[in-house]
Amino acid sequence: MKEANYIALEGNIGVGKTELATLLAEKLDARLILENPEENPFLIDFYKDKERYAFQTQVFFLLSRFKRQEELFEHDLFLKKIVQDFYFGKDRIFASLNLDEREYRLYEKIFPILGKNIPQPDLVIYLQSNPENLYKKLKQKKNLYFEYDYFLALNEAYNRFFFHYDKTPLLVLNMDNFDFKSGSSHLEKLLELLRKPFSGTKYYTHR
Repeated sequence: MKEANYIALEGNIGVGKTELATLLAEKLDARLILENPEENPFLIDFYKDKERYAFQTQVFFLLSRFKRQEELFEHDLFLKKIVQDFYFGKDRIFASLNLDEREYRLYEKIFPILGKNIPQPDLVIYLQSNPENLYKKLKQKKNLYFEYDYFLALNEAYNRFFFHYDKTPLLVLNMDNFDFKSGSSHLEKLLELLRKPFSGTKYYTHR
């Protein structure tokens, strides 16, 4: 693996993608690209009525992610480091979980057209956490629109996706005991790992 100039973070809802991406961008002097899921006007309706709003929600996310990638690589791909809090290919995780059979067949006709020219990151960091503990933390912080069963199914879908993932080097980072604070030994250790190129999948758990 070459030096990771383009890093994408992924993981379940609330696992810390945006917070960690922000810190890494600051430490690496990189441009920060955020997904901003709250911009999706169908999202709240989806959590209230998944069957009715799943396709609209999914297509909006797909087009929004594509637009961010397209704008980014028209201008900045070779200008400086990039850190973003999403991986474009993860769109299929949600599609496979949320869409019915007919909707998914239609989605699978759209995704390859949009995704064929999207450059792959140099490195994907998959953030893992105990789903039960993570869900409890989320409930303490804010009102949730989704139930635990959906959250658990999404967590399992993420694990399946990255178990088979081989498009780029992959760092699987356990977040259960990871300290986000800038300057912490945890963060410094992660930065050390990012400076050492590797291939395949690497696992990191801070103890």
